[in-house]
Amino acid sequence: MQLPLFEYHRPASLDEALATLGTAGSSLAVLGGGTDLLINLKLRLERPRALLSVRELPELAGVSVDAAGTLRIGAGERLTDLATHPLLVARYPGLAQAIRAVGSRHVRNMATLGGNLCLPTRCWYTNQSEGWRGSQLPCWKTEGQVCHVIKTASNCRAIHSADSVPALIALDARLLLRSSQGERELPLADFYRDDGIENNVLAPGELVIAVLVPPARLRSVFVKAAARTGLDYGYATLAGALGGSNRAPKSLLLVAGSVGTMPMVLHQSARIILADGLTEASIEAAADAARDDLGEVTNLFTPPGYKKRLVRGLVRRVLNELRRQKLPAAD
Repeated sequence: MQLPLFEYHRPASLDEALATLGTAGSSLAVLGGGTDLLINLKLRLERPRALLSVRELPELAGVSVDAAGTLRIGAGERLTDLATHPLLVARYPGLAQAIRAVGSRHVRNMATLGGNLCLPTRCWYTNQSEGWRGSQLPCWKTEGQVCHVIKTASNCRAIHSADSVPALIALDARLLLRSSQGERELPLADFYRDDGIENNVLAPGELVIAVLVPPARLRSVFVKAAARTGLDYGYATLAGALGGSNRAPKSLLLVAGSVGTMPMVLHQSARIILADGLTEASIEAAADAARDDLGEVTNLFTPPGYKKRLVRGLVRRVLNELRRQKLPAAD
C-alpha cells in the first residue's frame, strides 16, 4: 500500500505550527512519530491534504520538575526515552510500565507521548484495507449508520487503546493545550469522549503541548493483556495508583483501557479498597465489583463477556501488585 499525495509542512517554531494549524482546518493532520497516522493514510482511513510535522519542535520537548514537584513531560518526547527516564522509573513506575507496553521497541523509537494521547480509536471493521471495507456495509466511521460491534449502538463504539492514558489518568495527570488563540489546562480524564469518532475534546487549531503529573507519592502499577507482547493492541489494560498504607489507603484510582470508546474509571472497585484496606477479601470483592463498573463494553477480537472476566482478573493482579510494592522514595 502506498501513501497518498500530500503537502508537508515543517514549522521552525511552535508559534508557526499553531498559526498553520489554525488556518488549515480539517484538511491538515498533525504528524508526531507517524507510527499510527502513516498506516491510516495507507489504509485511506484519513485523507488530509497536508501533514504538519511537530516532532522536532523544541517547545514540545523535555522532562522537568518544577518547584512544587509537578512533573512536566513535553508532548513531543519519544516513548523510548520516557520508558527508561529516571524520574518516571523512580517516581511513577506504573507510567513507565505503560509506556514500555506500547508497541515494539521500533514503534517506541518513533512514537511520541502526544501521539499516543491522541491515538484514534480502533475496531476490527475500520482498521482494514480500503478494499476490505468496501466489501462490507458502511459503519458510523465510514459514513454509515450502524455499528458492526454493537448493532443497537447509536454511535461509533470503536475502542480507545492508548496504553499511556490509563496510567496517566490514575496519576491524576492534566493536559496542557495551546492554540494561536491561547492556552488551557484540563484533567486528562476530561479529554476523552464516549464516542468512537470524536473521541476527544481537542478543539480545531489546538495542539497538546505537555502532560502535567502532580507530585503525590503513590504506588502505581500498569498491566496489559494482549495476544503478542510488542505487536498487538491490548485485549484489556488496567492502571492503578494508590496513596497511603495497605491498612489505611488514602486514595486509589483504577482505570481500565481497551474495553470501550474511552478509558473507564472503576469507582466501585476503588471504594471497596478505600473502605476496607488492601486485604485478600477486599481484593476479591473489588475484582467482583469491576464487572458492574464496566457496564456496556465493546470488543476488539474478543467477546464482551470475555473482556469483563479479563478485567476482573486484571483488577486482582493490579491490587496484589500494589499491595506488595514499596512507596517511592521521597526526594
